[in-house]
Amino acid sequence: MSDDAVRARQGVFFALAAYTFWGIAPVYFKLVKQVPAFEILSHRIIWAFLMVFVLIVAMKRLDRIRPILKSRKLVLRLTLATCLLGGNWFLFIWAVNTDHMLDASLGYYINPLLNVAIGMAFFAERMRRLQLIAIGMAVVGVAIQIITFGSVPWVALALASSFAIYGAIRKRLPVDSISGLWLETAILFPVMLIYLFGFAESASSDLTANPWTLNLLLVAAGLVTTIPLLCFTAAAQRLRYATLGFFQYIAPTLMFVLAVVVYGEPLEESKLVTFIIIWSALALYSFDSILQRQRDRKAKKRLASAEAGIH
Repeated sequence: MSDDAVRARQGVFFALAAYTFWGIAPVYFKLVKQVPAFEILSHRIIWAFLMVFVLIVAMKRLDRIRPILKSRKLVLRLTLATCLLGGNWFLFIWAVNTDHMLDASLGYYINPLLNVAIGMAFFAERMRRLQLIAIGMAVVGVAIQIITFGSVPWVALALASSFAIYGAIRKRLPVDSISGLWLETAILFPVMLIYLFGFAESASSDLTANPWTLNLLLVAAGLVTTIPLLCFTAAAQRLRYATLGFFQYIAPTLMFVLAVVVYGEPLEESKLVTFIIIWSALALYSFDSILQRQRDRKAKKRLASAEAGIH
């Protein structure tokens, strides 16, 4: 097997691991359901900050941090992205622990289509006809839920939009994933420390009074954050980004199954109609991506044949 084939197989493994981990993450948050959502977020950021710092030191990447900190413009843009990410994390934790996991699943199904729309609006990316139809179907699906059933899927829309805008900002920042995650947690770290030890008043906020099992689970919030990101980064280094995109539906699908089968969330008619339309839109979007990849391959073959003829 060639080196490229080995790297591709490794990339598939890491992609499956990353998106599966993200998909079953709600199980972890359910285990610490007795802890307030903002307190869970605090532990997630504090422990991720410490764990990623150890990782950066071990990988000898501290030299990548200093140039970023010297640029005020970069720090401001990263701070804006961090606020969106922190809000997204908090809303996701709240949604899972208040039985809105289906809404969270819907949000992450909508996210890829929203990414395409943002690419067209802000990055001058050309959209193909089938992509436009897929986005239009997503809009129709949400509109039907609002108009026909009088239900605004605000959790799904907030999760999808916050993560899509965060991704758009991060796309333009010359910061790698691991350094970026550490800087994002570093920006929120002092705020979370002040909240956890100065303002949090829940029974679980006093770590010395908690059972060791709960404290261990709270420390594990850092692992829940860093492990899938490291797997995703490893996958992105080994696979084409277009290929990686096909794995992104694993996470919301697992969330959907967990919500309905394991945690018994009711799948109301309004949500079911919207889900079916979004699934259809994503199927069309994926079909278009496959067609485009085939066209690109044929174009490369023709170009290679033409160059071979010239020489």
